[in-house]
Amino acid sequence: MSEQSWKKHTKLFIPGPVEVYPDVLSELAMPTVGHRSQEFKDLYADTIPKLKKILYTDQEVFLSTSSATGVWEGSIRNLVSKKVLSCMNGAFSDKWYDVALLNGKQADKLQVEWGKAIKPEMIDEKLATGEYDAVTFVHNETSTGVANPLYDVAEVMKKYPDVMFIVDAVSSMTAMKLEIDKLGIDCCLASVQKAFAIPPGLAVFTVSNKAMEKMATVENRGYYFDFKTFKKYGDKNNTPSTPPIPQIFALNLQAKKMLEEGMENRLQRHTKMKEMVHEWIKNKGFELFPESGYESESLTTITNNKDIDVGDLNKKLREKGMVISNGYGKLADKTFRIAHMGDTKPEEIKELLDNIDEIIG
Repeated sequence: MSEQSWKKHTKLFIPGPVEVYPDVLSELAMPTVGHRSQEFKDLYADTIPKLKKILYTDQEVFLSTSSATGVWEGSIRNLVSKKVLSCMNGAFSDKWYDVALLNGKQADKLQVEWGKAIKPEMIDEKLATGEYDAVTFVHNETSTGVANPLYDVAEVMKKYPDVMFIVDAVSSMTAMKLEIDKLGIDCCLASVQKAFAIPPGLAVFTVSNKAMEKMATVENRGYYFDFKTFKKYGDKNNTPSTPPIPQIFALNLQAKKMLEEGMENRLQRHTKMKEMVHEWIKNKGFELFPESGYESESLTTITNNKDIDVGDLNKKLREKGMVISNGYGKLADKTFRIAHMGDTKPEEIKELLDNIDEIIG
């Protein structure tokens, strides 16, 4: 796609898929290579070390030909042998609990109202019972815009070294700080269509050395998402099944760009865009939906307390070449969401907010 034609399309300010820029789109058009060829092995070998730097880890990083939802299932099948504690405060964390049950695992809910955060003391109280060998935890709940306090929860998890700490970072990975090894995360997963700003079709996930040891003791891990198989092929700079090679070319470029920008600079850019949206909310008389102090850095969920017609707003925004997102599920029309992640720049957020001002007055 040319720069000129790209500028004419409807620009995405939704929580995913997010906007993909022309240089990344160009990588998707690279001549294909065989997934068992040396060219692919070289691409894989160049990409994984970059991801390890971005995620502050020296442990395993794998690529899965799936959405992150697939790795939800993989993490449950590989790392739960006794019972999983499912931390639930929105649509996606709620679904992860369902995945555990559908895979025949015992699971208990640690559930709070949508818009509220999961607090470390809640997890501590549950784990003190000794009933669980795994916790599923969504860092950034995309449906509500709540950023659960990952670093505080990680300190609690260190009290329970035999409990697997499994983290969904789907809408936070590369937009919010994730020091995987420092946090002691055993499995951290994300899809590339969020803050990586790549078209969907690929998931990135980490697995700790401790989790690899635990996995070896778990029976019936399944076939497609067996971590042992990912390790076997990863050691040979490859993937277990045919990967979406164009997305990996794009991932390699994005990883290179992130490191050139500098991760701290990248995180600060996301914070600046969040602050711009929050200031606009305050000035327009809207309200933030998330509990105070637990707002996401990568997307903002706004309470529709002024009762605007979100569908009509989006119809008029599309005429200006932009689109935002309605609230998710039961929050439709009661909230609306503005994403500010990936390669999006502050000046683009300003243009979006100016256009919304023009439409709603």
